[in-house]
Amino acid sequence: MTAMTIPAGMPQYDDKPRFDVERVRADFPILGREVNGHPLVYLDSGNTSQKPRQVIDAVARYYAEHNANVARSVHTLGTESTEAYEGARAKVAAFINAPSVDEVVFTKNATESLNLVAHAFGPHARDPRFRLGPGDEIVISEMEHHSNIVPWQLLCERTGATLRWFGLTESGRLDESNLDELVNERTKIVSIVHMSNVLGTVNATARITARVREVGALLMLDCSQSVPHLPMDVVDYDVDFIAFTGHKMLAPTGIGVLWGRGELLNAMPPFLGGGSMIETVKMTGSTFAPAPARFEAGTPPIAQAVGLGAAIDYLNAVGMDAVAWHDKELTAYALDALDTVPGLRIYGPKVPVGRGATISFTLDRIHPHDVGQVLDSLGVQVRVGHHCAKPICDRFSVPALTRASFYLYTTTDEVDALVRGLDQVRKVFA
Repeated sequence: MTAMTIPAGMPQYDDKPRFDVERVRADFPILGREVNGHPLVYLDSGNTSQKPRQVIDAVARYYAEHNANVARSVHTLGTESTEAYEGARAKVAAFINAPSVDEVVFTKNATESLNLVAHAFGPHARDPRFRLGPGDEIVISEMEHHSNIVPWQLLCERTGATLRWFGLTESGRLDESNLDELVNERTKIVSIVHMSNVLGTVNATARITARVREVGALLMLDCSQSVPHLPMDVVDYDVDFIAFTGHKMLAPTGIGVLWGRGELLNAMPPFLGGGSMIETVKMTGSTFAPAPARFEAGTPPIAQAVGLGAAIDYLNAVGMDAVAWHDKELTAYALDALDTVPGLRIYGPKVPVGRGATISFTLDRIHPHDVGQVLDSLGVQVRVGHHCAKPICDRFSVPALTRASFYLYTTTDEVDALVRGLDQVRKVFA
């Protein structure tokens, strides 16, 4: 559909794994504003990313020219809207190298994607791979976001299954020393984060995958932090499910993705009942559409999906290898720069190897909320708190952390602004 082509002005880059960050920044209108009389320094991309004008324009143009519901109209606007929505699904499938576009399910966020998979398990599941009860086990890690902890806890409460987890080393990496004991013949699914939203750790999954396959369990990765920053190939990773969210990868809020192997998705029961997810409905019972439709009841997030498609176009134009390289260089710079701040302790890997562009830290005996308030007064936006990953704080015996997280539009000048701001924090609380 020619009316829904990529917005004009999409950046073009050569094959080198580098790019001009100032050219990228020019595409993000919000980065030109001031906060509290200072230039905005946005270091909270792990929470949500900013949006380039190409994404903003794509969403606005959809509403202005093509707005209609999908999969239920024969008129022109309905056809255009459906083509745009399904076109976004195809872009997601290509972005993660999904074997089939029908393996891409749109949700409202990664949390819903994780809950959707947890919902498939139970004592009465038709497929034995999803049958769960007393004596069965689910394995996660101490590194998880709450969205990859609470759904499994609730599932265990409902079924009598047991929840187990990988611990963390002092350096902020998964403790795999008891892998063979932890993942065993009772394990039904292992669901772990690919990149920690707090520690920045990128988990090497090969040994875990091999053990999961050996015992016949399923494997899920929470890729909310990794898909925006690293090339992703679901075939190469040999996983069964991944979950991620659009708003951390330049797209609007309200759109997430569950990818799953097709035969597994079609063995799972629906998550929500309603329109568009059925084959037939009679008063005596209903039958359900194959994936992905069976998991997309009701009116889906159409404009948000269009925005996600435009975000993927943008990231493809930049190149995910270039994004990953920029992250690595910037993280190395930031680790060195933060090491110069007296009294600052970094939690997570101290080297830019096997870690992403997220750095969490404490500063002397200054509470992170005080750190965040002083930095905000200087225009520096960071996240403070437990980052929806309270077990990490418990593991390291801290009530909260300050987190700086970077993306393709972050500069070394902004890292320098953070360091200057932290010096100001220390002076205020001296």
